[in-house]
Amino acid sequence: MDVRWIGPEPMRRCPPHKACRLIFSLLFGVWSAQALEMSVGKIPYLEAVNGSTVVLPCTYFSCIGIHNLYFNWQFNDNGTMQKVCESVIPSEGVVPKVSIFRDRVEFVGKNHENNISILLWNITFEDGGLYTCFGRNPKEKDKNHSAIFHLIVVDELRVVDNTLTIMIASAVGGAIALLMGFMLLKNFTLFVLSKMEEKNKECLVSSSGIDNTENGLSGSKAESKATPKKK
Repeated sequence: MDVRWIGPEPMRRCPPHKACRLIFSLLFGVWSAQALEMSVGKIPYLEAVNGSTVVLPCTYFSCIGIHNLYFNWQFNDNGTMQKVCESVIPSEGVVPKVSIFRDRVEFVGKNHENNISILLWNITFEDGGLYTCFGRNPKEKDKNHSAIFHLIVVDELRVVDNTLTIMIASAVGGAIALLMGFMLLKNFTLFVLSKMEEKNKECLVSSSGIDNTENGLSGSKAESKATPKKK
C-alpha cells in the first residue's frame, strides 16, 4: 500500500550553507553573552605576609540577571577540594546568609554590586594555595562558571630592585632633555640669522641711496649747474 503525506511539506534540516552557519553563530553568540561569568579581577594572585589579613576578590555577572544563584568558595588542599563557604542569592541586591566552614573566614562582599568576596584573618602558611570561586545560575538553565585566585604567603615581601628601571628612566629623560635643548638652540640660531639678514638688507638699501645721490642720478638732490651763455 502506497502511503503519501497529505498536508504541508515536513520541515527539512537546514543545509550547511552560509546563511545557516551565520544564524547558528549569532544564536550561539547571544547565548554566550548571556552566560554567567565569575571574576577574581585582572590580577588573579596575591602575595601576603604571614599573619596579615587579606581579601580574596570575586564578583559575578549575567546579562539576563540571576535567580537563586548558588555560589561557593573552595580551597585546593594538596589536590583535595575543601569547601570554605557557600550560599544562595535569591536575587540581585539581596544580602545572602552564608555558611562558613573554615576558621578565620568572613564573607565581606554582602552582594553589593554582585560582590561575593571573602576575607581571611591572620593568615598562615597553610592558607596559601589556590582558591576557587564557583557560581551556578538556575535562571540560565544552571549555567555555571568558576575563577581561581592564588594566595601566596611569605615571611616578608620581596624588595623590588628598581635600579634598571631608574637607569632606563634616566636615559629616556636625558634624551628628551637633549632633544629639547637642540630644538631651542636651533630656533634661537634661526632667529639670529633672520635678524642679521634683515639688517644686511637695510644696509644695502641705504648704501644704494647714498651712491645715487653722490652720482647725481635721477631722483637725487644734487644742484644742477647753469649752462654758460655764448658770447
